[in-house]
Amino acid sequence: MKGRGHVNTQGGRALSDKIALVAGATRGASRAIAVALGEAGATVYVTGRTSRGDDGAGARLSEVGRATETIEETAELVTAAGGTGIAVRTDHLEPEQVRALARRVDDGHGRLDILVTGVWGGDRLIEFDTKAWEVDLDKGLRMLRLGIDSHLITHHHVLPLLIRRPGGLVVELTDGTADFNTTYRGNLFFDIAKNVPIRAAFGIAEELKEYGGTAVSMTPGFLRSEAMLDHFGVTEENWRDAIAREPHFAIAESPALIGKAVAALAGDEDRARWNGASLSSGELARVYDFRDTDGSQPDCFGYFRDLVFGKKEGSVEDYR
Repeated sequence: MKGRGHVNTQGGRALSDKIALVAGATRGASRAIAVALGEAGATVYVTGRTSRGDDGAGARLSEVGRATETIEETAELVTAAGGTGIAVRTDHLEPEQVRALARRVDDGHGRLDILVTGVWGGDRLIEFDTKAWEVDLDKGLRMLRLGIDSHLITHHHVLPLLIRRPGGLVVELTDGTADFNTTYRGNLFFDIAKNVPIRAAFGIAEELKEYGGTAVSMTPGFLRSEAMLDHFGVTEENWRDAIAREPHFAIAESPALIGKAVAALAGDEDRARWNGASLSSGELARVYDFRDTDGSQPDCFGYFRDLVFGKKEGSVEDYR
């Protein structure tokens, strides 16, 4: 574990002079990251495809099909937390829309300090434990488009803003650390889609070195996202009721944990020591000494490594 660097707190407003873009911030981990950056004082552009339609075009819904979360709501949460939230409806698979987004950030602020690429939306497409020759090919290829192409298109158009000043930070969101993903993820397309961001962060890290930038991949643990809570028929208040149905849910963490992780990393003046690394919210919680909403520090990947895959004796409480 790498030691803690110098974290600039400024009374909780460590990022008050920072301009951030969280791509895919409609819900889940990306929304929580946007809010945490706002709480630290940042101006945060939040993008996604599900919108109330405040631009006069009427409400618009992504293929995920969840009208209960919108980019406008995320922007409002950012502002309520103490930052400035700016919603920009963007399909990150459409290069022209991403180019227009980059122009808007450039026109508004002339630079970008933090880029979080969290575009996904492919969970509904996963057919676990299905052979590569038996999966629905259209679903598999769509997963690759959502999880890979959208990220690369975003990097291409947005990174020129980030290299204008030294110290820029890129966070590639994925599912699983590099170590965890040495275990096959049960669907070839999903496995590829969630390993590529790890390698992409490694490559971007190399390209940013000469500009004084830092790039990492970041993953939450077993995430209590809005969709996951709905799946189990629970809320954030009674989420433990789902453990009877899924015992591993006992290690679950709220989206707030990865939000705190990214905000802490962004506020670390020595964050370059992480350049190219594969990180998790649980790991950074211990490094930067922050906790989840219930006061715990869940170590999801340690739990799976030791108890689930390693068959060691122990309790989930040893990893919270």
